[in-house]
Amino acid sequence: MPVSPTSLHYSAEQVVWQEVPGEVALAYTITGCPVGCKGCHSVDSWPVGSGSPLTQEHLEQQLQKYRGLITCVLFLGGEWQPTALLKLLKQVRNEGLETCLYTGYESVSISLREQLTYLKTGPWIAARGGLESPTTNQRFYDLRTRQLLNCKFQTGE
Repeated sequence: MPVSPTSLHYSAEQVVWQEVPGEVALAYTITGCPVGCKGCHSVDSWPVGSGSPLTQEHLEQQLQKYRGLITCVLFLGGEWQPTALLKLLKQVRNEGLETCLYTGYESVSISLREQLTYLKTGPWIAARGGLESPTTNQRFYDLRTRQLLNCKFQTGE
């Protein structure tokens, strides 16, 4: 069965506390990542169309379930299907929650950025480490203030 360019699938859904500084986030690991970083911790999510469909209805149910408990929704990928991701980002923003995207790309489209509160960019390079490493190539931004927040990961804030 072909995967629609207007739908996303996810392999994991969990509430997380460390991926977005100062936020309690409902996180979705989106399947079909085209980046394929060597050493990726989510290789199981690479197959296109694997996992469960992330529909607006499912997201709405989860937002209601976690109302008052979460402050943000984090998408670990999905930018390769911007139309589908944009719909979900707008839905989350309409609920008054913050939004975050972790991407292996160096940048994303303006239309996606406009719906994001936080953005993590850059592929995983094992020798450089993740956000907690001072030598990382990855960058974590608060797009409201355009502030680089890598220091929060490096100091454990």
